[in-house]
Amino acid sequence: MKISHLSLLTCLLAAPCAWALSTDSQQPVYIDSDSQQLDLKSNKVTFVGNVTLKQGSINMNAEKLVVIRDAKDGKIQEIQGFGNLATFSQLTDEGKTLYGEAKKLNYQMAKDQLTMTDQAMLSQDDSVIKSKQIRYKISEQKLIADSKNSSGRVSTILQPQATNK
Repeated sequence: MKISHLSLLTCLLAAPCAWALSTDSQQPVYIDSDSQQLDLKSNKVTFVGNVTLKQGSINMNAEKLVVIRDAKDGKIQEIQGFGNLATFSQLTDEGKTLYGEAKKLNYQMAKDQLTMTDQAMLSQDDSVIKSKQIRYKISEQKLIADSKNSSGRVSTILQPQATNK
């Protein structure tokens, strides 16, 4: 039984991702946690306790991480990270580090979109965006930050070297 669970987990984690460096999707996914729960019916694996995910240049840290895969082909559909605060970082093809944090991270593979919700922050080159919600279309490098129907505002700090480019 342990071997079949290990095989399923290996198939689950071997599905490609499209984050950051174009070579990241060809790298294996490594996840470490204090515990893990596998639900075969819903095709979910839940990792709990000091969770770290690494794939190529991608790093995620969370208190809880849920990986959802397609029942038919086994590809990862979605990765959800939860914490106070869950963090991620990635190296871009240009060699810059993109860093983000929020209480909830949701990466939808088919849409190639990362959504950060609740105390969301995204930074690169000392420039920072803070908002209730930030949606980042990874392949297009497009970002939408909004207060998500709350009285909050979107706060942006652009450093001089970033504005001159």
